Amino acid sequence: MITLILFTLLARIKSDNHTCRLIGQTGFMEFSKEGDLIIGGLFSMSSTRTLIDNNYQALPYTYCTKELKFARTMIFTVEEINRDAILLPGVSLSYRVYNGCGSENLIRAAVEAISGENSKSCSDHVQALVGHSSSGVICLSLKHKKDGCVCFFFFLRVSHLSTCACLSDRRLYPTFFRTVPSDRYQISGLAQLMKYFDWRWVGVIYSIGMYSQDGTADFVKEAKKEGICIEYSLPYSQTSKKLFSVILDTLLESSSNVILLFMSLSYAKSFLSEIETYKITGKQWIGTESWIMQPDLASADRKHILHGAMGFALPQPSDEPQSALIKAFWEEFFDCSYSPSNTSTVCTGAEDLRTVSNDYTDVAYFREENNVYKAVYSVAYALHTLLQCQNGSNPTTGKLCVNKNEVQPKLVLEHIKYVNFTTKNGVRVLFDEYGQSVALYDLVNWQMKEDGSAEISIIGQYDASFPKEERFRLKEDVIIVWGGNSSEVPRSVCREPCLPGTRKAIKKNKPVCCFDCFKCPEGTISNQTNSPDCLLCPPEFWPNENRDKCLPKPTEYLSYKEIMGALLTAFSCIGVFLALMISVIFLTHKETPIVRANNSELSFLLLFSLKLCFLCSLTFIARPSEWSCMLRHTAFGITFVLCISCVLGKTLVVLMAFRATLPSSNVMKWFGPVQQRLTVLIFTLIQVMICILWLTINPPFPNMNIDYYKEKIILECALGSAVGFWAVLGYIGLLAILCFILAFLARKLPDSFNEAKLITFSMLIFCAVWITFIPAYVSSPGKFTVAVEIFAILASRFGLLVCIFVPKCYIIIFRPEQNSKKHLMGKIPLRTM
Repeated sequence: MITLILFTLLARIKSDNHTCRLIGQTGFMEFSKEGDLIIGGLFSMSSTRTLIDNNYQALPYTYCTKELKFARTMIFTVEEINRDAILLPGVSLSYRVYNGCGSENLIRAAVEAISGENSKSCSDHVQALVGHSSSGVICLSLKHKKDGCVCFFFFLRVSHLSTCACLSDRRLYPTFFRTVPSDRYQISGLAQLMKYFDWRWVGVIYSIGMYSQDGTADFVKEAKKEGICIEYSLPYSQTSKKLFSVILDTLLESSSNVILLFMSLSYAKSFLSEIETYKITGKQWIGTESWIMQPDLASADRKHILHGAMGFALPQPSDEPQSALIKAFWEEFFDCSYSPSNTSTVCTGAEDLRTVSNDYTDVAYFREENNVYKAVYSVAYALHTLLQCQNGSNPTTGKLCVNKNEVQPKLVLEHIKYVNFTTKNGVRVLFDEYGQSVALYDLVNWQMKEDGSAEISIIGQYDASFPKEERFRLKEDVIIVWGGNSSEVPRSVCREPCLPGTRKAIKKNKPVCCFDCFKCPEGTISNQTNSPDCLLCPPEFWPNENRDKCLPKPTEYLSYKEIMGALLTAFSCIGVFLALMISVIFLTHKETPIVRANNSELSFLLLFSLKLCFLCSLTFIARPSEWSCMLRHTAFGITFVLCISCVLGKTLVVLMAFRATLPSSNVMKWFGPVQQRLTVLIFTLIQVMICILWLTINPPFPNMNIDYYKEKIILECALGSAVGFWAVLGYIGLLAILCFILAFLARKLPDSFNEAKLITFSMLIFCAVWITFIPAYVSSPGKFTVAVEIFAILASRFGLLVCIFVPKCYIIIFRPEQNSKKHLMGKIPLRTM
């Protein structure tokens, strides 16, 4: 890999290429080389200082890190730039690399780098400074002011590893730039990672220090934006047993299964060494870039913790030897050649760097050194832009040209914003208005082996150059190992999401992720997960059983296909058949006395009207339509009046016939067949006029009744005008009562002349049926309303048919001897049994 090549070759750099001297207590420069322009480097290259002021509560510990690789990367990069004929032509870069361990020494080293060995002078200073790794040290040093050295505040600082988002504040740190992504992007990536896997209930453990504390505070804010709740956020200190005890108790009792370990590397080592002895299982650990790429943290005792751990790491440089310079290094390193000759071995490009073992083949550190490489090149390109000159002016800024002897740190700072280049290994480098470079992370996954070692696999990527919704992407067909020995994505929620059909209710004084789920009330639905409200279905719809979808309400009407409709249809047909059969009997015996008595014409008209009444009941069955609604009530009203008018005519005939037998009576002269026909016609025409007015003013119409039942729709015929409906029924009732009264008055007349008893009984049945019909009709729901009306029609018609005509048919068929004029006149005594 490229960085590996660089570091390996750096180990072979001869001592005469740079000055290496041991500095006493008053100086911090470790490596230097003279040239036209100077780039400074600030690194912690030793680990000799330990913290001992801990009140004997813990063992002393080392907090300086070995950054010799960073220093050598810087030296190599400067040498590479000096060999480049295009970049900074005619200018030689030099370097001064300073070593400082501890905040105070690092600040002193930074001041020495900027001011020269004489800290009271701003002469003999470097043009820019690369480093340091620590965000806290950077913050302190950039705020430091010593003995009025104002040049310090116009000095370009480019860090390769300081990730604190606080350093993007241009009011406090206007001279700070970095080639490592800000923690703001890492924090956004962590929140997107948890959102992607639906980890809504997480814990955070962070170390005491600016990097971790500020990062944790920012993560909590970002998580809240993404709907992620923090169950706990606990600080960790290497010297406090009490804080560790609180963390341990919380881990054992907490319900969250995802833990973010936001710590620097030294704190992560200390924490893992303490927690490994406790069986904290079933947790998915998430790490930050400061420690997630450190395989030396792995051990057999930590397998239950680190197995399946995830986190974002700085991107790994390309490992393809493509550039001419890299090919040259490759040839030197493997003692081969891309230009075959008789004395050399041919390079294939497939040589395995893992077969080489030295201090520079630790692949875990390639990512960080790549940022040092980019930082040095960023300064070089800023100097290159500054020194450009065409026709007496700078082509980039339009200002007067500056030669290499006039370069000042302030000018370098001004030109760093124009930097936009691509390194030899294909990485693009530029800075935004906050001094940040393009943020790019690899998502890595720890896959522990049986021996306790770890294979850290890249399973995804976070690229801040994409829109926010597309920045986080998993690789296809990648194998992911999960924490807690889980075979699937671990669940970490305070409360499982409210399923469709329920609504989410936030608990008072609880995080928003902890809520209750309540089933939607009747008539409402929720079709989304974690819906805050339930929605009413439209009037024509009703929720399904799960209350997550509105379905069209089933419609209800009296149908021929159902049992009740079929039975009523059958009785209607039977009624028509009986009326037809009686008509046939009467027609075949029309000349007999019993048929001719009481006006046979009215009898046939009555039978015809009964057929119509039975048939009109069929219009009440089946799906209501506009024509059926108007037909059913008007046909019912007119046929009923025709029927009762005929009965009323027959009743009057009985009364008039009795009067006609009295001496000097001339009644039948005035109530002959013509008058009887006119009576029926007039009574019927009155009903016809009522129906015409009803249909003209406000006729019945098909209606969808959604009020009576919540879960279904009743298809019915609305009355239109209730006055019209009750006028039709009232007129029928008036004629029926009149008929009943007249028949009742004629009940004691001689039997041979008299149908009055039969009519009285039939009208009694008719009135009883329709008086019962009114409350039943009003109170019956849905299709039963129609069934009640049909039943009333059929019952009253069967009453008339049976009471008036069945006795005569009996005589015609079974007692023909009684069907004679003498018998009807009462001159033949009744046969004794």
